[in-house]
Amino acid sequence: MSTIVMDKKDELIMKLVHYFVTEENYNPIVVNGVKDEIWLENQDGPYRIVRINSNSIFNKEQLNYDYFKIDNIVKQIKKKTLSFKVDTLNILLNVNEDLEVEGTKNITPAVIKDNNIDITSENILEAFPDINDKLLKDTNGIELIVNVTKDINEKTEKENRMYERTFMPKKTIFTYLIVITCVIMFIITALFDGFSSILGGFSTETLLRMGAVFEPYVVDNQEYYRLFSCMFLHAGIIHLLVNMYTLVIIGTQIENFLGKWKFLIIYIVSGITGAMLSCILGNNVVSVGASGAIFGLLGSLLYFGFHYRTYLGDTVKSQVVPVIILNLAIGFIVPNIDNWAHLGGLAGGFLITMALGIDGKSKKSDKINGIICFILYVAILTYLLFFR
Repeated sequence: MSTIVMDKKDELIMKLVHYFVTEENYNPIVVNGVKDEIWLENQDGPYRIVRINSNSIFNKEQLNYDYFKIDNIVKQIKKKTLSFKVDTLNILLNVNEDLEVEGTKNITPAVIKDNNIDITSENILEAFPDINDKLLKDTNGIELIVNVTKDINEKTEKENRMYERTFMPKKTIFTYLIVITCVIMFIITALFDGFSSILGGFSTETLLRMGAVFEPYVVDNQEYYRLFSCMFLHAGIIHLLVNMYTLVIIGTQIENFLGKWKFLIIYIVSGITGAMLSCILGNNVVSVGASGAIFGLLGSLLYFGFHYRTYLGDTVKSQVVPVIILNLAIGFIVPNIDNWAHLGGLAGGFLITMALGIDGKSKKSDKINGIICFILYVAILTYLLFFR
């Protein structure tokens, strides 16, 4: 039986990749135009990027050029993932012993000399103190290839199952129930106000009777239910059609990605926080509509997209963010649009999603921070609305 003999450097690279992928939850990323380099990413790791470079670096000029390449690639990653800072651990396997290797603001060098399997670099050990204990040591050749491939495949399969659970099409229920509820409430409003008002818009008196949000009624009359009921009412047929179309597009995505119960919580909470901010800053306007809750769904989608930004590519940057900005801009330009409800819902949706968490992505600390931020947000709104 033939024996596979691997270069010491190749063995070390495989063992490092095995450690970072299976033990530290890093994922390989494809970087075009590089050779003899491996790039790994973990958005929650001590370093966002771990780069393993086996290219020869003999002098300062080559080192500076190496950093120049890293900067260019990291800029692409920042642009793609909407990140302001990307800390990079630059592991160098083939560096002249006489060369003094210094780091930069966001690039930390780690030199491994003589392909030593015992990692001695302080920069690596500080971030990954267990690396020497968990790095494969007693395997080489064909056994190393088999073990590394098997472990990485198992890790990848687990990740793929999580992605499949998240993105596979599911039956949406609450999105369409909310649409039906809004249509029914619209018909009931038309019965009270007259069907001739559908195009021109319902009267303020009828909308108030049906449960529109109005700060004096909420605060002075203690009609708190209006913070909830207003999100199912609409002022006219155009208002209804635009909101329901938007709700179907965005709501089905959120209900599919996060699950029906999280979707329902996000929708209701966003609608209420939007109504609260409308009461606080809306100058006593009578407000109705699902748009505050819909903006909350956009905030939720923004948080979800942030966690899956590597998987979704440029979707967050090219679609979600522009939609939010454009709709907020329209709200400030076009009269009779309650933009405070939009902003209140947007913040509420983002924070409640942070508190509920993203399955397979959110850590316990992320959820705790989300719960704290959401409670503070609601507490501030409550104080400003009822106790100022």
